[in-house]
Amino acid sequence: MMNKITFYEERNFQGRSYECMSDCSDMSSYMSHCHSCRVERGCFMVYDRSNFMGNQYFMRRGEYADYMSMMGMSDSIRSCRMIPMHRGSYRMRIYERDNFGGQMHELMEDCDNIMDRHRMSNCMSCNVMEGHWLMYEQPNYRGRMMYMRPGEYRNFMGGMGGMSGMGNMRFMSMRRIMDSYY
Repeated sequence: MMNKITFYEERNFQGRSYECMSDCSDMSSYMSHCHSCRVERGCFMVYDRSNFMGNQYFMRRGEYADYMSMMGMSDSIRSCRMIPMHRGSYRMRIYERDNFGGQMHELMEDCDNIMDRHRMSNCMSCNVMEGHWLMYEQPNYRGRMMYMRPGEYRNFMGGMGGMSGMGNMRFMSMRRIMDSYY
């Protein structure tokens, strides 16, 4: 079965809609604004800028009748990315400094606070080896988030792919995306 998300211009699933089953780098040609959505299968990241940039929000299976005000978003969802199904292990190395420098820790489980658990005051780069992860700027999975798929992320300071326009971020907690196959 395919992942599927439907966006609606108005609250409570009203108005013009756009159905998406994969990545969409620019939704502005399909709808002028978006106030609700329904995730029928899978998980998606939605972005407030085109080309998967800007603030990111994680959407799992469910109905979001007025998710824009619920999440404190503007009505400017401009792109979305499907999170592929992953079954298997999760593995990521986090580094205290950019370019994989400084203290390093390997994670295979969620981490609610890198300061408490690993005595790291910063996470400035990472290498995602297995699975899909969400990284949060504050402990306990709060604050702005970033979707990390397998790959090397050498520098979180300005201009990193998908984070452009988000300013300089540091990440203090990480969690595995384990419900992408519902």
